[in-house]
Amino acid sequence: MAKKVFLDPGHGGSDSGAVANGLKEKDLTLKIAKATEKYLKEKYEGVTVKMSRTGDSYPSLSARAKAANDWGADYYVSIHINAGGGTGFESYIYNGSISSKTKEYQKAVHSVIAAGDGWADRGMKRANFAVLRETRMSAILTENGFIDRAEDAKKLKDSKFIDLLGELHADGIAKALKLKKKSNSAPSSAPAPDPKLSGLHRVIVDGKQTGAFGVHENLINEVSRAIKSGAKKVVVEVVEKV
Repeated sequence: MAKKVFLDPGHGGSDSGAVANGLKEKDLTLKIAKATEKYLKEKYEGVTVKMSRTGDSYPSLSARAKAANDWGADYYVSIHINAGGGTGFESYIYNGSISSKTKEYQKAVHSVIAAGDGWADRGMKRANFAVLRETRMSAILTENGFIDRAEDAKKLKDSKFIDLLGELHADGIAKALKLKKKSNSAPSSAPAPDPKLSGLHRVIVDGKQTGAFGVHENLINEVSRAIKSGAKKVVVEVVEKV
């Protein structure tokens, strides 16, 4: 039976979420969620996706949770952008009574995104957020960079980076739910990774580190993205071996 993934782009409509550097959180979360849906459907078998919103509307927090509950979702993923002067990626699960599966899913999703987004890893956290509390299935809320930090905002303005965040979310969800990759999924345009490589690798583009990756596919995707963006020099270095 297909796994049901409920994607919740945070905010929407009259609720813009955080606003800074010419960006609105509600717009970014919707773009990331749509990219996540795209990659889940393109790359993996046995998955169906529903979204809390597909346009600039605002379902209440309770309505979002109810929609997922009524649908019988297997996993609820709420996507947000942070604010408050920090930087980096973090994820949340409910701070009340939860299943061990919820913790396992968070670890799977968090590890994939944190390894591929190039931001500092702010850790796996717990909080009493309504959508985490009111959903009856495993649920996670991701906070992707800080909209009020110029360096993070620059990345969030890049459509290729937004697409990457969507793919990382999809890959993380697939890892959590143990989804099988489609045999006819489009091959990467980058060279195949050396299966003997292991450990954490960082990518340095024109003298600046753009990310550190523990997943080979994400490493190749970042190198490919840099080359397509016109980078003059791309260097891959081993940070730690396993």
